[in-house]
Amino acid sequence: MGEKTITVEIDEQGNSSIDLHGFHGKGCGDVAEALRGKDKLVVDRKKREYHASVDENRVVRNRKGG
Repeated sequence: MGEKTITVEIDEQGNSSIDLHGFHGKGCGDVAEALRGKDKLVVDRKKREYHASVDENRVVRNRKGG
């Protein structure tokens, strides 16, 4: 499984944003919701990885038998 990174930015006015790297599918949304807690969501932008199923992101390596 790949490395996962969570970046949280808070500006001078107290507005915050999060960016999740290495998460795929619904898992990304679950993590974002857990981090948000009871805070109000203003903008929700989902990356390409959110819409991809976990199977689409899996790397398959074939070995030649012999």
